[in-house]
Parts: sequence; structure tokens; C-alpha cells
Amino acid sequence: MTETASDILRSVFGYQGFRPNQEQTIETLLRGEDAFVLMPSGGGKSLCYQIPAIMRSGTGIVVSPLISLMKDQVDALRANGVRAAAYNSSLDPAATRRVLAELMNGRLDLLYVSPERAVTDGFLDRLAALSAGPAALPGSAPTGGGDGGGGSPGIALIAVDEAHCISQWGHDFRPEYVALKQMRDRFPGVPLIALTATADPHTREDISEKLGLEGAACFVSSFDRPNIRLQVIEKHNPQSQLQRFLTAHEDEAGIVYCSTRKRTEDVAAHLRGRGIAAAAYHAGLPAEERERVQEAFIFDQIQIVAATVAFGMGIDKTNVRFVVHWDLPQHLEGYYQEIGRSGRDGLPAEALLLFGWEDVPRVRALIETGENEERVAVEQHKFGAMVGFTQALSCRRRVLLGYLGERMESDCGNCDVCLDPPELYDATEDAQKALSCVYRLGGRFGVGHVVDVLRGSEKQRLLDLRHDRLSTYGVGADVSVDAWRSLLQQLVHLGYLYQEMGQYPVLKLTSAAMPVLRGEETLMLARPRVKLARPDEPLGKGKRPKGAVGKGRGGATAAGKVTGSAAGGAGAPGADDDLFEELRMLRRQIADREGVPAYVVFHDATLREMAEARPTSDDELLEISGVGERKLEKYGGEFLALLSRWAEAAVE
Repeated sequence: MTETASDILRSVFGYQGFRPNQEQTIETLLRGEDAFVLMPSGGGKSLCYQIPAIMRSGTGIVVSPLISLMKDQVDALRANGVRAAAYNSSLDPAATRRVLAELMNGRLDLLYVSPERAVTDGFLDRLAALSAGPAALPGSAPTGGGDGGGGSPGIALIAVDEAHCISQWGHDFRPEYVALKQMRDRFPGVPLIALTATADPHTREDISEKLGLEGAACFVSSFDRPNIRLQVIEKHNPQSQLQRFLTAHEDEAGIVYCSTRKRTEDVAAHLRGRGIAAAAYHAGLPAEERERVQEAFIFDQIQIVAATVAFGMGIDKTNVRFVVHWDLPQHLEGYYQEIGRSGRDGLPAEALLLFGWEDVPRVRALIETGENEERVAVEQHKFGAMVGFTQALSCRRRVLLGYLGERMESDCGNCDVCLDPPELYDATEDAQKALSCVYRLGGRFGVGHVVDVLRGSEKQRLLDLRHDRLSTYGVGADVSVDAWRSLLQQLVHLGYLYQEMGQYPVLKLTSAAMPVLRGEETLMLARPRVKLARPDEPLGKGKRPKGAVGKGRGGATAAGKVTGSAAGGAGAPGADDDLFEELRMLRRQIADREGVPAYVVFHDATLREMAEARPTSDDELLEISGVGERKLEKYGGEFLALLSRWAEAAVE
């Protein structure tokens, strides 16, 4: 009987159900159609192409930007019994020949390829020889080990991972990605899927155009990562602030992002001086040292990495419990992707941003060094949104998701603003003045000009435009510039105003503004406050978010809205911490024996669920999220034996 996508989800990957948009994306590819997927980090993007690549005849070609990322994916697939390999510059000549032979003989379900190699004439010619036409319709190709029998030669699909790298408006533009359009041109009948975790609407359009995906089905999942607690505090003696934050994360893995190479080294040295296993990572280090640090972090030999933004894209480590930004990021896309490297297992994680006004001119000056005027204007707009996020007086998650094009209907309950709310006041009248002013200006001016009109400025440009004759001119003269800017910022964050991206970031009304203008809706907004948080307050010591035991990166998760109430740690309520630690020790022994990172064996969330459910048979163990048939066969006996010993000891 032909296996369905749900069958493979359960038997190969060990998950009981799909997350939103996964199944629809898989069905689209199985029909031979293109797709564009936006899912948050840890949201299960990989399964969207892995399952159809297994089911379709031929090999799925996956373009991936980093060797480390390919290695993680290939290791995890092989652990699940899927035939996978990587083709990149790390292979010696013998390994290269072996991988290409497996490809041409139909012995691979998935082949991960670097963008540089994917578009070489030699590789494209091999693909052309492999399959003269579109891949066959869904079949029942075997998913045995790498030495198993050959499947049907051909190209099952082409997947472009981290697709934001193709857009010059994306936060991690890579010129080598632009040439990937050749793959679409050479193989028009092969379904192509582009995937990314971070892309604002402008970047999405650019990706679609550059990959020829204008008519593709687009699947946009919620960007919300409710298990990550967001916190911004005013930077004041950051070494002391970091140390206090880490007291709540003893023996937990984390990343500290810094703006300069020297600072990563200083922070790592400071942490080592405190007895914490830490290392620096930046592009100025020799390749061997960068690889050593990354491997040590993945294999839990280093607790904390102090890094520049050069670190992280290739890290698929699921048990990162926190991300700290020592310095202000340049844009919200980068911030979102960086904090998304924590809590990938669905358990609680924290994101701390230390904000200092001294960072603002430094970043602006860095942006101004760009040669492309349009791009400089866009980057300045993006940075303005980043600063606005740090100064938000409304739910930070609503601000962040609103920037990414997603509107939340209620506050998250799991950010510093929600947990320590500012004073609210009835801002309906002021909001009506501001919205009316934007309307009368025709949606053609930015924040500064709107504030000037409201306050009755006599600037020459305003007078030349005859905006002193508008009915809203001077109606807010008694309100300070900062207060008006704060109000307009909140209206943008809450979705009543839209700020266009580009050289001229003008304000426009959204449909949500009309009930406020008509007096049908009362609007409570936050009064500005001088400091985000007192610098002498202990960090990371407050309420920890409740995190449900998730279904891992690929399956459904039980995590709902996080309320921020105390959970007593990062585990599921009722889970036995001592048993969890013993399960982790067993996992470490197996990982060391097999030479793979611990999370390749099982995620923390899987072990937490074992500790709570305490299965006693193969069938019960298969019910645990993340336990598929291959892992049951390889590891089930050892874990069931430990659980049995634990149960016997409890009886005694």
C-alpha cells in the first residue's frame, strides 16, 4: 500500500500531526506545483520539502547556504533512515565521486548542495542527464539506509532554503544566490519551493521575482514564537547585567550577539573568568577555529558562544535556551532570526536585548557607508523600526509581528511590557487628531512632518506646502514632540497606520483606523516612560513562561498563548527533572558513541515527554513526539530499559 504524507510523518520522523501549512505545502509539491513558504525558525520548514522528496520519484535537490547547516540536516535525516547526502567544498575527491555516483544511480532521496556548486555547468548538466523531464507523480520510493537499493533517477523537486539570501533587500543578501534562477530555467517542469523564516512583504516580492515564483502558491505561517520571552532593558554596566541574567540559566546553552569582533572576545573572556565554558566566534578567526567553536557548541562542550552575526544560520541546535543581544541589531529581520535560534524544541526560552542610545549613531553611520542610495534609505528605515521596537510601550510581540506583516489581536503576556505594563490613558482624541492629520496629508508624508503639522510648526517647507491651512494644523501644540512620536509609533505597531518601506517612509491609514476616526472605538495607549527597566533589577529572575512540551521542529505543538506565569524552569509541568537528567545522560552516551550532536538522537522536548509519560513498551514509545520507527529500532531498547529501571526503583 502506498504510504501517505501522514504515514511518513509518523513512521520516519515520529510526529503525530502536521503544523499549520505543512500538509498543504507537501500536497502542492506532490502535485508538481511550485510553492513559497514562510515559517518561523523551528516551525518545520524542512519537512515541507523532505517528505515530498521521499515520496516523489527521483532525488530532491536542496540548495543550502552553509556547510554546517547541510551537515546537521543530513545527520538528522540519516538518523531517521532517509537516504541523504551533501555536495559542497568540504568533500575530498573520493567523497565527491561517491556522492555524485549515488545521485546518478538514484540512491538518494535528498541531496544538499551549496549555491556555488548548484549553478555550475557541470552540476546542471548532470541534473539534465539525470532527468530529461518532470519527476514522476507520487510513488512509494523506499526510505532505507544510504546503502539501500536505487530508486528512479530524476529530480523530485528543487528546494531553495534560506531564500531571503537571494534578495538584496533581505537581511543576509548573498550574490551567489541570484544565479539560482538558472535552475528554474533549466528545469521548468520540476516543482520548485523557496523557504525562509524572515522576509518582510518587500523582500517576499523580490524573492518571487528572482526565482520565477510569481504564480506559486504562497504559504505564510504565523511568525509567532510564543515560547520565547522578549525583554529589552536599558544598557547599564552590561557585564553585570549579563551576569545577573545568567544566574537564571545555569548550565543552559545560549548565544550572546555582539557588534564587533573584539567585543565577542572580551565577553567570552569575561564569562570564562566566571567559570563558564564560553568561546568567541567571528569572521576574523581562522576557519579551523570557527569550526572548532561551532562543533564544541553543537556537542555541548561549550555553554555560551559570544558571536557576531556571522554565527548562527548553520546552527540547528534545539536546546538553546537564551539569546542575548549585547548591542543593538541593525534590523528587526536579523533580530527575529537570531532570537529564533533559541527554543527550537518548543520549550521556554528568553531573548534579552540591552539597548543603549550610544549604539544608534554607530549603526546609522555604518549604514551610511553603503554606495546604493536606495538600499541605504531602506536600511535606515529598517533600523528606525528596530529602534522603535526597543522603545515600544505596547506588547513587543505585537510590534515585532506587525513589522513582519502579521497582526495579533491581543497582547502576548510573555514580554517585559506585558509583564510590567506602562501606564495607560484614553488616547482616543489624540489618536483621532493624528489619524486625521495623516488622512489630510494624503498619506504622502512621514512621522516628522505629521508631528510638525500637529504642533503648528512654522518650518519653511511646511509653509511652502500650505499645510498651515489644514484643519489639523496646530491642534496638538500642547503635546510634546516625543509624545506625538510615541503615539504615532504605537498606532503603527497596533496596525492603525502603515509605514511604507523605501526611500520615503510615509504614513498611510489602514482600514482599522476608520472606527477610531468615526468615534466608534476607544483607544487606550501607553504613556511614554523614561526607562525601559531599572538597571539594578535582577534579570531573568521573574516569571518564567509556561512552555508546553512541543512536538519538535517538524510536528504539531501543544504550545498555545504563553501567559508568562511561573513554570519553575524550562520543563513541562509535572515532568520529573531527575528522570529527565538521566534520559539526557543516556542520550549523551549514545551521541558520543555515534559521533553526532545529542539533539540528533532526540530533542529535549522528546525527553521531557518521556519523563512525563514514562512509556513501558514499543507502542507507547512510538506515541512520544519525535520517536519514529527507525529511532525506535536504534535507541528504543536502551531508553525503555532506563525507564523500566526507574519505575522499579520508584516501587521499591
